[in-house]
Amino acid sequence: MQPDTAATVDRAERDRGGDGRADRILDAAGELLTTLGYRRVTIEDVARRADVGKGTVYLHWKTKDALFLSVLLRAKGRAIGAQGRRMTADPAEVLLSRMARAMYLDFTDDPVVRVGYFGDAETLGRLSRTALGGFEELRAEASRVSVEHLRLLREHGLVTTDLDLETQLYAFHATMTGFFLLPTFGAPFVPKQAEAQADTLEHTVRTAFETTPDPGGLAAAASEAAALYQRLEERYLAELHRHFRA
Repeated sequence: MQPDTAATVDRAERDRGGDGRADRILDAAGELLTTLGYRRVTIEDVARRADVGKGTVYLHWKTKDALFLSVLLRAKGRAIGAQGRRMTADPAEVLLSRMARAMYLDFTDDPVVRVGYFGDAETLGRLSRTALGGFEELRAEASRVSVEHLRLLREHGLVTTDLDLETQLYAFHATMTGFFLLPTFGAPFVPKQAEAQADTLEHTVRTAFETTPDPGGLAAAASEAAALYQRLEERYLAELHRHFRA
């Protein structure tokens, strides 16, 4: 039996303060991270934005690094959890094209997620070191989930198999990265609306990688893949809790 993610989230929320104070702090830190940048933000800035005392922030996070690592972990964990829940609600969301579209819109809608992917390398490296290896383990686990997800799609006949699994995964992620990065270059031919960009990404991935989906294969693959993302979300929640002092 899979763990109840909703119950785990509720438990994590209680651990982080029943009045929602810790989440207000994380919200404030996330807003400042994306508007001012990591180096310019101070704990005093976060406390002021969250309408709490500076000591309250330190009550829950002993360092600035631990606080901002929690901001990134929460954003990434929410995005991962959303993927699994979409697959549970609609098995077609297990397809690479549908997942790519949803991930792209998550990415464009949440500036904290964008920082997690394409933030300053020095800052992200420092936060990873703060995690004492935990963050690297999470990244490795996320990579394993990606491999297993693609393996399920291949097993159920939902993607082409003219490439070996590793090469196909590389091609998919290279495609995703190109779509994520190109709008930042200011190219005039990039559609102005994120929805149009996401639609083009969905079409590209479907054309390049997918077969005609079988409903039975979709349902089977979605059930297993959703469980993978649910477990990965649990790992992110656990790592988030590790950097929070209840």
